[in-house]
Amino acid sequence: MGKLSVIIYITVALLLLLLISHSPNKSNHRNNHRRHRRLKLRSNFSFTPTIATTTDHHVSFDPLVADIERKREDKLWEKSHFFGDHHHEAETEPEADDAPGMESQPEWEDFIDAEDYLNDEHKFNITHRLVLLFPRIDVDPSDGFVTEHELTEWNLEQSQREVLHRSQREMELHDKNHDGLVSFAEYQPPTWVRDSDNNSFGYDMGWWKEEHFNASDADGDGFLNITEFNDFQHPADTQNPRLLQWLCKEEVRERDTDKDGKVNFKEFFHGLFDLVRNYDEDGHNSSHESSDSLESPAKTFFAQLDKDGDGYLSDVELLPIIGKLHPSERYYAKQQADYIISQADTDKDGRLSLTEMIDSPYVFYSAIFNEDEDEDYEYHDEFR
Repeated sequence: MGKLSVIIYITVALLLLLLISHSPNKSNHRNNHRRHRRLKLRSNFSFTPTIATTTDHHVSFDPLVADIERKREDKLWEKSHFFGDHHHEAETEPEADDAPGMESQPEWEDFIDAEDYLNDEHKFNITHRLVLLFPRIDVDPSDGFVTEHELTEWNLEQSQREVLHRSQREMELHDKNHDGLVSFAEYQPPTWVRDSDNNSFGYDMGWWKEEHFNASDADGDGFLNITEFNDFQHPADTQNPRLLQWLCKEEVRERDTDKDGKVNFKEFFHGLFDLVRNYDEDGHNSSHESSDSLESPAKTFFAQLDKDGDGYLSDVELLPIIGKLHPSERYYAKQQADYIISQADTDKDGRLSLTEMIDSPYVFYSAIFNEDEDEDYEYHDEFR
């Protein structure tokens, strides 16, 4: 039965490609798209050091495009740190992770302008890419449809690859003796942290202290390996209980305006409750609701969290909601999957066929898409 499904899928894919490539209307329509809808690489790199909470959640759907973007960003990163505070012994080209299932990847030197590469149909064809990627997403089960779960897992895989790549690049700066480990003595916060007093940036400052470093050191050997360093950079995605506890303590420290070491209802209501509520509503902000209408449910929820009934929330009592205060990459991967399905699922069955994906190609590539010249096209930039 499995072999039959594969044969059917290949036959349908070949027929779709044949029909698309030989249909005059489709061809003209797609060429018109290319004149008005130029694919454009994102530029997420900043020469200003980012804090540990900053994460780019808008990772490219296509691993080939992500690889091109990483190489462009790596070039900017090398130039920034080569001429900035950090100096490399030699300017080297970081090795990019191989995209899953890609037999060959274009090297940066193969084309002068990456955007020209993307917009050259002979080098990069969106329809062909979707046909190629479809069976790699449709795996659980492989039934000819992409579900929300399968698309979420795919987005998460791309996101985790991107996050780890950036952590590896950042670790290269701090691993002074190049042993694959970083000690706290080796670790240096960004210049803007070193040159400021402890109160200048409030919440941000706690992320650069030794307590954060030690909490990230899961095996307690005094060093951070790449997994621990990745957690250090992105604690919202960690499975390390000590690091999650530290994250709760930092939340209390930030929200505790009267500096009594705990979070009272007022401190909870003005900030934390909105974060939890927006998370539960899948990121849709309902700030139009009045404070009076929200106060009663907020008090009920506060009481549920306040296990000892003392009228305050400790760091331990914040642990059940820390994932909502600091959403993980999985949360954003699901958001992006939901958005894509809402735009491309024309028959509204909650899943995507290959035909639906091919019919809505720019939904998948909208994060790098510039439609300035086409006013009739409804463009959504939620994931730019």
